[in-house]
Amino acid sequence: MALTGIRVLEMAGLAPAPYCGMVLSNFGANVIRVDRAPTGFTVDRLASGKRSIALNLKTQKGIEIFKKMSLRSDVLIDPFRAGVMEKIGIGPDDLMSDNGSLIYARLSGFGQNGAMSKNAGHDINFLSLSGILSRLAQDDGVPNPPMNLLADFAGGGLLCALGILMSLFERTKSNQGQVVDANMLEGAAYVSSWLWRSGDLGIVAGKPGTNFLDGGAPFYGTYRTKDDRFMAVGSIEPEFYERLLQGLQIDPTTLPPQMSVTDWPKLKEQFAEVFRTKTFQEWCDIFADRDACVTPVLNMDEAPDHPHIQQQGGFVTTATGQRVPIAAPRLSRTPPVTHTSLQPSVGEQTREILSEFGFSAAETEEFISSGIVDDGNSAKFKPKSNL
Repeated sequence: MALTGIRVLEMAGLAPAPYCGMVLSNFGANVIRVDRAPTGFTVDRLASGKRSIALNLKTQKGIEIFKKMSLRSDVLIDPFRAGVMEKIGIGPDDLMSDNGSLIYARLSGFGQNGAMSKNAGHDINFLSLSGILSRLAQDDGVPNPPMNLLADFAGGGLLCALGILMSLFERTKSNQGQVVDANMLEGAAYVSSWLWRSGDLGIVAGKPGTNFLDGGAPFYGTYRTKDDRFMAVGSIEPEFYERLLQGLQIDPTTLPPQMSVTDWPKLKEQFAEVFRTKTFQEWCDIFADRDACVTPVLNMDEAPDHPHIQQQGGFVTTATGQRVPIAAPRLSRTPPVTHTSLQPSVGEQTREILSEFGFSAAETEEFISSGIVDDGNSAKFKPKSNL
């Protein structure tokens, strides 16, 4: 695979950093999640294919073990706010002075500098400050966050992985590592660059929910069916719009021009009335062979069973029976692997990993007994129930 031979240390964190590590793992990197010890719980669900070591980084010996691991690693993923890693003695200067080829990837909310660099935040906060959340609204004007997809994953984890890959490529020429400063505030804005740069096109000139691509146009939005399902319409180009009208059995000569913006609200109502006359399946059948850019809004249980997605092999089944999307993009010579194994428990591979980094079995036993590492089996480190 493309990243075979690359070793990554991923500091345990929330969704964006695990996603970044998952992408690298899917394309062949050896990703080790560094969990906290003592502990026994994780909400990480993006760790299939990774291994876990649990280290107590509040101890000097735990820091020494981590530094030894970093000496033989290519990439470190830091998911914390600015200054956290420096405070415990494993910041960029601490590690890169000994390993000058290390790619030190920092994935934070607000970046490493500025008044808010040490503030807490979530996807909705990064989106709100980026200016993008203000555009994610319908005509009632109330911003509606798209779950945590845009800042956490697109602007955060994915762009961090891109930064890592570019740094690894540059290292082939310079033999030097560097710090990747990926943050979700800047990332969310960057993946939305087209919105910022297309103001002269009038695409987002009006208030949210009244524009070309945000639900204002009758030919770009979703419509409720007779049985309370939804169809997605993206019939922008004239030929697709013509086929949309054919499927709806509407005579185009009775309608105003497609781009008559002042008529859009009335057209939306007319289209909505027609869509409510038939069931979801009836509309699926009508538009199945009509290339009109009209598709069913599938739920997450239905999507893997769609004929096209099945033909593409777009989902695989994990060891726990979950269906998950395959790694993307596809590479012709060195394709990625979508891991389906069980998620590693905290510290599950601690012994194996310590051995790889040159620690003896006797040293490992001493580390476990003294609370420096956790192998997930010590009763001393089992989480207590709150029930």
